[in-house]
Amino acid sequence: MLKKVIKVPYIDQTKEWPTGCESVSAVMLLQYLGIDITVEEFVERHLEKGPLFEKDGRLYGADPRKVFVGSPADENSMGCYAPVIRKALESVFCRAAKCAPERRAARPDTWETVDLSGVPADTLLREYIDNDIPVIFWASIDLKETFAGPEWIVADTGEVFEWRSNEHCMLLVGYDEENYYFNDPWHNHGLIGYERKLVERRHSEQYEMAVSVRREKKEND
Repeated sequence: MLKKVIKVPYIDQTKEWPTGCESVSAVMLLQYLGIDITVEEFVERHLEKGPLFEKDGRLYGADPRKVFVGSPADENSMGCYAPVIRKALESVFCRAAKCAPERRAARPDTWETVDLSGVPADTLLREYIDNDIPVIFWASIDLKETFAGPEWIVADTGEVFEWRSNEHCMLLVGYDEENYYFNDPWHNHGLIGYERKLVERRHSEQYEMAVSVRREKKEND
């Protein structure tokens, strides 16, 4: 039976980062790439965060397409979407290279981020997993059904934003004919296989969000 699984360092989120699945998945990817970084460093130095608060009986918060809503260390926080994690990864790579163009040009292991939201899962397998590059992948906790809510008012725009509950982020690391395999940071699940059709359904419910990396192209490429 066809099977491909990338061996990636595993991190459990449950005790220290109860809503930090996106950050933990990103750090597993970074550690796999050989970057020496902890979840705490990623969250404190690179992840942009915004508040969630109640005022006059109404819930207000930041935009999860722009920042993490709340704190990954707070079990009552929400989370963030693909553009936020992509931006945080770019910050990590910039810091690693000290943002010096001449140093970046000399580094053989320079990466750039790519937002893969909307890309079909089988394409992710072919273009990333088969090339030994894991993918940060949005689905749901334990592949449970997602549902609408809660809602809050985006503080700086007045837009009413509707969250999809049971949102969860994992690191896609492999597949076989029946399953996708993930480093799932929730409750120390470790390397776990989930049935393909169910994964694709939950991924679709979370707007098919995904983020990964690719080799940065040089000017003479």
